Amino acid sequence: MLLRMAVCARLCGAGQSRRCRRRQRHSQPHQDSDSDMDMDEEEEAERVVGKTKDEPDVCSSGAGVLGSGASAGPPHPQSLLDLPPELLVEIFSSLPGAALPNLALVCKKFRQILNTETIWRRRCTEEFGMRDDLRKMEILGMSSRDLYVKLLHPYRNILGLWQPDIGPYGGLLNVVVDGLFIIGWMYLPPHDPRVEDPMRRRPLFRIHMWEKNKAMVECMYGHKGPHKGDIQTVKKDEFSTKCNQTDHHRMPGGRQEEFRTWLEDEWGRTLEDIFHEHMQELILMKFIYTSQYDNCLTYRRIYLPPCLPSDLLQPGLFKGTYGSHGLEIIMLSFHGSKAKVTKLTGDPNVPAGQLTLEIDLNRPVRLPDLEHQRSMEELSRLVLGVHEEAQRGLQAQDAPSEAAEVAEGSDSAPPAGAEDVEPGAAACSAAFEAQPFVLPLGVMARNEVYPRTCKMCFYGTGLIAGHGFTSPERTPGLFVLFDDDRFGFIWLELKSFSLYSRLTDQLSHAQAPSMEHFEAMLRNMQSWTS
Repeated sequence: MLLRMAVCARLCGAGQSRRCRRRQRHSQPHQDSDSDMDMDEEEEAERVVGKTKDEPDVCSSGAGVLGSGASAGPPHPQSLLDLPPELLVEIFSSLPGAALPNLALVCKKFRQILNTETIWRRRCTEEFGMRDDLRKMEILGMSSRDLYVKLLHPYRNILGLWQPDIGPYGGLLNVVVDGLFIIGWMYLPPHDPRVEDPMRRRPLFRIHMWEKNKAMVECMYGHKGPHKGDIQTVKKDEFSTKCNQTDHHRMPGGRQEEFRTWLEDEWGRTLEDIFHEHMQELILMKFIYTSQYDNCLTYRRIYLPPCLPSDLLQPGLFKGTYGSHGLEIIMLSFHGSKAKVTKLTGDPNVPAGQLTLEIDLNRPVRLPDLEHQRSMEELSRLVLGVHEEAQRGLQAQDAPSEAAEVAEGSDSAPPAGAEDVEPGAAACSAAFEAQPFVLPLGVMARNEVYPRTCKMCFYGTGLIAGHGFTSPERTPGLFVLFDDDRFGFIWLELKSFSLYSRLTDQLSHAQAPSMEHFEAMLRNMQSWTS
């Protein structure tokens, strides 16, 4: 940062040596102590900014930037400190806000210039997207500098996407700068089974500077309005929230009223409307488990998956149907010839963080005509044929000698339904055209309204388990790509269909630094609930 300033200064003609300034100071012994202090600060600025070893001493040599005829024209700045204030404001405004506090330590002049509102207004705008909100803030008598230094900068590391540690249920928290607040929004799926409806949001906490000119944390959970809370940064990519007034979460009617209110918000219905006994048990279990936290939670950072030109479709977040468990939020990502679907919210059977689907993009499946699509036996024959081929491929990888035998016997016919195309999603995209689609008879679907045409299908496996994530196993199924924003999966063993629809909300501060960071995050997510 200071090197950039030094370059700007040299381009403007700065660069007076420390030796030259010392001669000037000794030639003026009558200067008071304040002047000596300013000179010391200038020397410190020169030391911090630095110059190259080979640079000539401008003042002692008479050469350099000023040249022999320097006295004939207007004076040139002899150091960075001699630059006009408006130029320093422009330079400082272009620097990252996190570097400005250190810059203020260089000297008194820098400290004074850094009080300029223009600098901090630009940092708030460029780093946090604040524009109209700054004008409202200035009307209320709050400076851009205070907003940046006391609110935006201290809490910048909690902006982005997070997954709360709520046992198997997980969740999705998005922390954003919202007006003059930093707000943590919990994202909730639409009410089951309306998977294509927009997401719902509920504020869990907010941070503002309305009182005492300092950042205040408030818990937004419960039904009595904002109340005192706290946020602690535990370690990198992790933070915790705490409510200091949990009595605000209680309702006059006790737990029964709290449950009815929660059920209406979570499911959009009453318990009497839910006739399935097992579903009632699952709902009651989730309420008991999640309500015990009282918004005192730990959050771990998650990233959106990187996007590559070779991806089958835009990766990202989707909401999908999971039978009696309702709608859940998942993340679709691509890893070479594999597509992975990871749960962000989960259930007692398969918890959040687990790999719910894995799709083999090298194994496309061509569906038969509509009449044969209605037959579950026909679909099972197609998918299980590809599944057996995939299992033989895995065994061949484990045994090189067997792989050689498979290569020698490559004249054998491929399994029914498998297409002979080049590996990779791009080749599959070119090979297939949109075709009619219908679910086989006997396959259960939470939502009877699903697309009737699909672009392509692939073999994949889905993760199923008993209660408490016992005896997990991957079972074969069919991945169906409908369009750029919707896909489905037919679970052969469960005879059920899950429909997924893209989450279209704009999510900032959520891009993964690299594919390596993203894959490490996926591994960590699985370990949290394994």
